[in-house]
Amino acid sequence: MLFKTHSATVYGIEAYLVEVEVDVGPGQQGNFNVVGLPDIAVKESRERVKAALKNCGFDYPGYQTVTVNLAPADMRKEGSAFDLPIALGLLGCQGTFFGKALADYVFLGELSLDGSVRSVHGALSAAIAAREQGIKNVIVPEANAKEAAVVEGIRVFAVKSLPQATDLINSPESFAATSVDTAQMLGEASSYSVDLRDVRGQQSAKRALEVACAGAHNILFIGPPGAGKTMLAKRIPTILPPMSLDEAIETTRIHSVAGVLDDSRGLVGTRPYRSPHHTISDAGLIGGGAVPRPGEVSLGHNGVLFLDELPEFQRNVLEVLRQPLEDGVVSIARAAISLSFPARFMLAAAMNPCPCGFFGDATRECHCSPMQIQRYVSKISGPLLDRIDIHIEVPAVRYKELRDGAAVESSAAVRDRVISARNIQLARFQNEKKIYSNAQMPPKLLRKHCEISADGEKLLETAIQKLGLSARAHDRILKIARTIADLDAAAAILPRHLSEAIQYRTLDRTYWA
Repeated sequence: MLFKTHSATVYGIEAYLVEVEVDVGPGQQGNFNVVGLPDIAVKESRERVKAALKNCGFDYPGYQTVTVNLAPADMRKEGSAFDLPIALGLLGCQGTFFGKALADYVFLGELSLDGSVRSVHGALSAAIAAREQGIKNVIVPEANAKEAAVVEGIRVFAVKSLPQATDLINSPESFAATSVDTAQMLGEASSYSVDLRDVRGQQSAKRALEVACAGAHNILFIGPPGAGKTMLAKRIPTILPPMSLDEAIETTRIHSVAGVLDDSRGLVGTRPYRSPHHTISDAGLIGGGAVPRPGEVSLGHNGVLFLDELPEFQRNVLEVLRQPLEDGVVSIARAAISLSFPARFMLAAAMNPCPCGFFGDATRECHCSPMQIQRYVSKISGPLLDRIDIHIEVPAVRYKELRDGAAVESSAAVRDRVISARNIQLARFQNEKKIYSNAQMPPKLLRKHCEISADGEKLLETAIQKLGLSARAHDRILKIARTIADLDAAAAILPRHLSEAIQYRTLDRTYWA
């Protein structure tokens, strides 16, 4: 007898529906074959399904041959989410569902040996795929119900066990679909445990951080150990504009596929902050594997990727950042498959000014030679530095600043100014495709939106000649100046805006060469 159910498999962050065909017929005793390019986890489902059926009191056709086909057969299937649909298919072959067809259901779930249903990866993507294919009902483990229920236009049912899934199919009117308030979920998930008011002193670095967030500029902190570089970076998400629902769903899909989603929330409401160690591999940073999985750059999508001790990262690891920084997408090619992952993030990095960390420090002596400093700084390639708009020095904090009891501006106050500046940019680029901030401006738009006065021309010319700024730095300075002008709600870029922007190009100055 043949019985069919539906499930889904994930490629990249997209899910594709899979028809699970289960046939029970005469043949060699105890044979259980799974075909349709299953991976090891799918093949092992036969043992979990057998035990779950027996331990839940269901009959297992042990004296017949079971064949499971996962269609389309030319698409590789992986993961444990096929356990539940395979088990239900076997029960359907035995008439458990009273002749009911399950064409309007998608089932996801890993089975324990006792028949309980465990969470799986990619439930949100599967729910979206079901809606796109016109399937109205999605059955998922209880732990995945919130994330799947975010998708509008479908009914999501949570199950705890295999017997409960069979009861739901036979008596759907006895079960209520999972309902969530996405606005409430987004609000509950959008709180931060850190605040910019925690940082004492460092007014110039805070200002640079505000400018970076206002224009989506990448930023590099340069200073001695203990100056507060990491502390500042951790507070970047708190001053970025709040996530929209579309951004939250897109980010949640990536985290769900990667298996790092918090089941208790079901929705990523705060901008991600990823801080990989400098020993990370290029595959760990960019993504990879036989069937590629998202890396740190994709997990930081719509948020912040922070690279501490930047020169300590391997050169080949840093170089793979160039594509996502330029395109906002990571493309990973394998012999059998080529996938793309979203990777639009704000890059924040930190480094010491020299190997010992105290070059330029007024309180501690630096023992590094000029050659050692040059070699240390040159570990970061020119093309990567070219994609970091703001370089800001973060000096050691003085004792008086640490003990100062004066009120410090909160992240909320800074965020309000950042949002106002971003709104100006959204209006400016409303007719441009895939351009939402000043940092994304291509050269053809610089002259249109970054016009400067005669005094500004003289100032910029002097900076390029006297400070040895490169042609690359020229465009960066104009973009930063445009952002500073937006923070002031100024229509034109003034000389003071240019002057401040020039100060944010530390590594372009000749004394680093």
